[in-house]
Amino acid sequence: HFGPLLKMSGWDALEITGKSEKPVILYIDGDNGKVSVFEDFIEAVDSHLICEDLTDHFGKVHEKKHHVAVICTGRAGKTSPMAMLNFSMYDIPRKGVRMKQAGRGGIGMVLEDKNIKAIVVRTSKPIGNFNDPADEKTLNELGQIVHKECLKLDRGYLNMRRVGTPQLVKYCNAVHLLPVNNYKYGSHPESWKVADPIWEKLFSQDKPDGCWYGCTMQCAKSVSGFELKTGPYKGHHVLVDGPEYETLAAVGPNCGIFSPSHILEMNFYLDTYGMDSISAGTGMAFIMECYEAGVIDKEKTGGLELYFGNQDAALELLHQMADGVGFGAIANKGIRYMKKYFEENYGADPKFLHDIGMENKGLEYSEYVTKDTPAQWSGYAMANKGPQHDETWMMGMELSNFIPTNERRAEEILWFSLFRTWMGLVGLCKMPWADIAPADNATKPHPFRIQEHVDNYVKIFTAVTGKEIDEKGILEQSERMHTLQRLLNIRMGLWGVAEDTPPYRAMGPVTEEEYLYREKYYDNEIEKSTGIDPSKKKLKERIEILRKYKYELFEDLQQKVYAARGWDSSGVPTVETLKRLKIDFPEAIELVKLVK
Repeated sequence: HFGPLLKMSGWDALEITGKSEKPVILYIDGDNGKVSVFEDFIEAVDSHLICEDLTDHFGKVHEKKHHVAVICTGRAGKTSPMAMLNFSMYDIPRKGVRMKQAGRGGIGMVLEDKNIKAIVVRTSKPIGNFNDPADEKTLNELGQIVHKECLKLDRGYLNMRRVGTPQLVKYCNAVHLLPVNNYKYGSHPESWKVADPIWEKLFSQDKPDGCWYGCTMQCAKSVSGFELKTGPYKGHHVLVDGPEYETLAAVGPNCGIFSPSHILEMNFYLDTYGMDSISAGTGMAFIMECYEAGVIDKEKTGGLELYFGNQDAALELLHQMADGVGFGAIANKGIRYMKKYFEENYGADPKFLHDIGMENKGLEYSEYVTKDTPAQWSGYAMANKGPQHDETWMMGMELSNFIPTNERRAEEILWFSLFRTWMGLVGLCKMPWADIAPADNATKPHPFRIQEHVDNYVKIFTAVTGKEIDEKGILEQSERMHTLQRLLNIRMGLWGVAEDTPPYRAMGPVTEEEYLYREKYYDNEIEKSTGIDPSKKKLKERIEILRKYKYELFEDLQQKVYAARGWDSSGVPTVETLKRLKIDFPEAIELVKLVK
């Protein structure tokens, strides 16, 4: 709710520069048009208590807590670059504060470093037309279209209104996309234990839900009155926001764990500690594989037996990570740090660590097995922010054989990365676009783009702003920002072919057991793609043949994506591209020339 309330308070954007000498709370009073800085006046160090205390304090003004939203991080802000931000919302039906995670990549540590305990916004003016849209009549008509589609079509499509994003477990398991044991496998016979029928019973269906004012899809779910079994809040009954699919898969199947209660406990503590659940879960999965491979042992982990499926050890590691103690002080630095640490201190094989360490640009992968989906190799590895699907989600298209060549993949990667980036730029949720479709969508050209919805968003932009625009125009807006992001990457040294290449686990089987898990499938892939008869090759030879083929396929795709973006063969935007996008200011030109 923070974004809408901030906008209702008269702000288009918020920038905070410098640092405070003492811990402070920033308070934005939308009714009086004032921003105040208070010296920290609450003792809580974890997010759920900070949000509750500040919602109570500032909600007393009009006795309307839902008019207050808080940004904060938890204790991990002092200890871990995985620290993120929590954005609070007061859930009126459940009479409690919930939090939505945001900001992968360490922004919680930035907030903590600035000595900001929290940012609070309050306004008593949450009305639908607060931003004075240019054409309110058209905007309302478009809103009704979205509203009716969600109500009419969702139940027969993805059923997001009842089960939210956990519905993905069943789908991903069926098509080998569900991460199991550090992305070794894409399915598991126990996946039903954490699939949507389980969560449908745990989620409260008798109350309206959602994380955004006016949302009809209401895919944000929660579990009320959950009793914690471990940690500093053991015995407390809490309101858990989620789990979302990403958290569920990261701390569940990817760590070899299929327990809803474990996932909920991890979900709550990751939220309140202020830790990115994707990075934490993927990092734990990496550790567990290293443990089972003999890279680390009980002596190195301080007694923790971190094998796949060990729920108790995973929870203890999480508490250590948040406090920055024990082995947790190593684990909470992320996979890129651990790869270097394990190599330098334990003599681990760097090639093996690179193959199984699921990170690019220092960010851990989100929760999909991509071995069968070349477009997503690029979608993850070449994303400016690191391997997350905010830019591209290409698995469905690939599995449907909708993009059979690298030429087609590059074309679709460009379009999807730009459109999805644009949705974030203008503050729109992707769910009503991508996770529900008109009844006749399958018969349309480019069905995965859901063109009718794209056209609606173009009209929404014009109705709000009064500026005439078409699809080409919004893609150019996005391309301008996407290229600016790339310039930031170059300035920080996170660019180039190596930084844009995935670890091999994202493309194919690293270990023999991994290959044997789908031996017939991989053998067929070798024969179809290379013409080599796999029956005449030993297992290790087959693994290397497949590896060579997949890297060659990716290298070709990488260059085609660079070209489609107007970047050179090393991934640097050309001067011509900067000029076309009207971002050819002197610093940008100097930067791209410097790295040639």
